[in-house]
Amino acid sequence: MAGKRIILLLTLIMALSASPLLAAGDPAVIDYFKWLAIVAGLGMPLAVIGPAIAQGLATKGACEGIARNPEANTKITTALVIGLAMIESLAIYAL
Repeated sequence: MAGKRIILLLTLIMALSASPLLAAGDPAVIDYFKWLAIVAGLGMPLAVIGPAIAQGLATKGACEGIARNPEANTKITTALVIGLAMIESLAIYAL
């Protein structure tokens, strides 16, 4: 959790400092974009770890439920698809 906060803080600091750097024509602009790419490259994988684990657990639970009660296949599949859509939206928001 602390790692996500640090990355969020770095991203916010860089985003808020973009306008003055671009307006001044400072060579630090190159450093800004370099660090922005690094933070984005590290932040996205950290942000999707939770949704990825949740999708795996949801799929596991649905497969076990279908194996135990094959007659409830449609209801379980419908609930699974809706749940996966909700979980996937978290990863999309992080992107």
